[in-house]
Amino acid sequence: MQNSTNSNANYRYQITIIGILFAVFGFVTWLNSILIPFLKKSCELSDQQAYYVATAFFFAYFVMALPSSWILERLGTKKGMTLGLFIMSAGALIFIPAAEARSYGMFLTGLFVLGTGLALLQTASNPYVSVIGPIESAARRISIMGICNKAAGIMANLLFGTLLLKNADAIQKQLSDVAITAEAKAQLLSDLANRVVMPYSVMAVFLAIVGIIIYRSSLPDISSQASHEADGDTDLSRGRTSIFQFPHTLLGALAIFTYVGAEVMAGDVITIYGKNLGFSEDTSKFFTTFGLIGLLVGYFVSIVLIPKRVTQERWLAVSAILGIVLSVVSYFASGSVAVGCLAAMGFSNAVMWPAIFPLGIKDLGRFTNTGSALLIMGILGGAVIPPFYGWLYERSGLGLDFRAAFLAIMFVCYGYILFYALRGSRPR
Repeated sequence: MQNSTNSNANYRYQITIIGILFAVFGFVTWLNSILIPFLKKSCELSDQQAYYVATAFFFAYFVMALPSSWILERLGTKKGMTLGLFIMSAGALIFIPAAEARSYGMFLTGLFVLGTGLALLQTASNPYVSVIGPIESAARRISIMGICNKAAGIMANLLFGTLLLKNADAIQKQLSDVAITAEAKAQLLSDLANRVVMPYSVMAVFLAIVGIIIYRSSLPDISSQASHEADGDTDLSRGRTSIFQFPHTLLGALAIFTYVGAEVMAGDVITIYGKNLGFSEDTSKFFTTFGLIGLLVGYFVSIVLIPKRVTQERWLAVSAILGIVLSVVSYFASGSVAVGCLAAMGFSNAVMWPAIFPLGIKDLGRFTNTGSALLIMGILGGAVIPPFYGWLYERSGLGLDFRAAFLAIMFVCYGYILFYALRGSRPR
């Protein structure tokens, strides 16, 4: 009885620590939806150039996922997480000289460093949540982590949206005034860019403090928490010599690629999408918050349904179909209905990471850590798809407007996720 009590207390402790880290993920990641319109204005960028915010941030995951696996094997889970948080703190500090110089390149560098730290944290935390309980209920546990993630994302959008995009429409009118002098315009843009200094300084200190807390905690390494399947061989992994011999993992990495691309499109692009539909910038800066609310609702529904009432594979398929339907409706609708469809995609996206990730690492045995890193590399979709979307409607010459380009991309992304849910996720 005492051992059971201690086990439950230990489980709650581990989940709480990981929940804090998922909140950090959400807070930092969902700031991109505010940074895209903010840097577009302060650095005088085109839509496609502004989307490189997502490119710099998510490309770090692709570059650092496998090195992160190597680092975690040598440092252990706790020290690796601590290092990731300190790296993120350094990335936040880069925003200070970037604002002073109003240098888009330096901003992108800071975002890349932030993404590097997050890649290390994600590589450690996601398999941790997957293996500390039955794989069939992993989507439920990751959904709980998703609530921490998206609640922090909502807080980040409301707080930083107010700080960075305050009086955005009035500033745009001043910048567009033909009578404004070059010196006055430069000063206005400089004042706007410097709005990031205080919040990112505070965030750098906060990340360092969380890193110290993690280092001083009693959080064990993932190897001591993994099931015997993650430690040794399973029926599927026995006799195999490479992670590339697991089709469901390789297809899962591509599913993560398309899912992250779709989520960034629905979440980060919604601000500029709304502006292109005619909404004011002071109004559209809060649209991402609606999408995050949709994600939260989706997580709660997933927790209730999985695995007692529906399998994670079946719910993933239903969500992909819903995403396709919402994409089509957003194309034909206008105004608030079109924006509402993008926000509602948060609901359809909610189960995708919680379902795809455990399905992708299922039955990998001793290849679990490498498979996890490979899936993390799929986050590259967030770096590639948004700027490709900007190129598709700005310069492609295909005659697609921003709505037709959005529909085409989302149809492909959700269509592939539907295939993965029905066929590609089966270990074989």
